[in-house]
Amino acid sequence: MSPNEFQGLIARVTARIASRPLDAELESWLNAEYAAGSTGYTELASACRTGAQEGWLAEREAAGIRYGRIFKALPDTHGFSVDVVQMNNIAGPHHVHPNGEIDLIVPLTEGATFDGHAAGWCVYGPGSAHRPTVAGGDALVLYLLPEGAIEFTKHAG
Repeated sequence: MSPNEFQGLIARVTARIASRPLDAELESWLNAEYAAGSTGYTELASACRTGAQEGWLAEREAAGIRYGRIFKALPDTHGFSVDVVQMNNIAGPHHVHPNGEIDLIVPLTEGATFDGHAAGWCVYGPGSAHRPTVAGGDALVLYLLPEGAIEFTKHAG
């Protein structure tokens, strides 16, 4: 797996979701179409694990969180930026999603969750905010951000 091959995997997903609203219906569709254990999910999860192990994903580290933006919002990714973080029983910095956020959750420890979600997908709509939290062990989370839009805040909660 290379960054270019990874981009191709992402582009196959983003091509199918680029025109859809970021809402509960999209989350349900992703969790059906790319369900944990399915071929599509397994390919993406394996690519995330490989990229993190090889150091071309989540290549930076701060405050116990490995992170990195592998792709800015590009035409090839249908206007989504692609970030991957690795977190282990920790809450990350509070932020707002001006255009929403789509998250692929890849537990590295069996049973690890991201914001209460197990392996699979969660979708935050435009204007939503959270303090991303991994509990129950170690997990990789792939973030798709429309237009790469994210606003970190000083909010403590």
